[in-house]
Amino acid sequence: MSKRRRVFPRVLLLLLVAFALAAAFWFGRVPPAWSPFATITLSERPGIFVDPRLAMLRRNPALCDAVLKPPHISAARIADNPLREGCGWVNSVSVRSAGGAEVGADKLTCEMAAALALWIEYEVQPLAQKMFGARVASLQDYGTYSCRNIVGNVFWKDFRSQHATANAYDVGGFTLSDGRTISVARNWRKPEAESRFLREAHRRACRYFRVALGPDFNPAHRDHLHLDRGPLWTCR
Repeated sequence: MSKRRRVFPRVLLLLLVAFALAAAFWFGRVPPAWSPFATITLSERPGIFVDPRLAMLRRNPALCDAVLKPPHISAARIADNPLREGCGWVNSVSVRSAGGAEVGADKLTCEMAAALALWIEYEVQPLAQKMFGARVASLQDYGTYSCRNIVGNVFWKDFRSQHATANAYDVGGFTLSDGRTISVARNWRKPEAESRFLREAHRRACRYFRVALGPDFNPAHRDHLHLDRGPLWTCR
């Protein structure tokens, strides 16, 4: 057997092992004790490796309870509703507030709740303060859990949405502490500060959410930002 033929199986094996390890981290199947990454915390803006640190929360209720703490979030655990026909939720919470803003999400996975709190507190709030001199008081909730398929894309219409597992959150807009409202539907396409705020908030969401879609993606998202932590990764 030639040297090249001997090397190829070893390289292939290494690639398969690397792929398996990456998938384990991607789907949150690595126990925290075995992970080389520090546990995520809401008390500071995370540095590097944000995604695998959030994914560690997916299958670990105890870790979830340790991370989702006031004053950064007000969340209460809800009973599991195991998946049936692709719909349901596990290791999830209801969220009253996150990052200092009222949210009102009745069902949201733990990792989504943590991502939402981090995004609001360390990205959205400083952005609002800088641009408008006011904090975000509340988010306009356009939906979390919904037992349905993906809408707006003919190629994915037969697949369950991340909303079907409480792993997505839709934001219709923001209300600031001075009373002004910033609406995705009304302000996204106008040449004004509110549009710049929405687009920058959307861009910064890509650090915490694997999917962050806005009105420029397709007509189905013309009036909201869709955020989720599913298996895909796109920011559009």
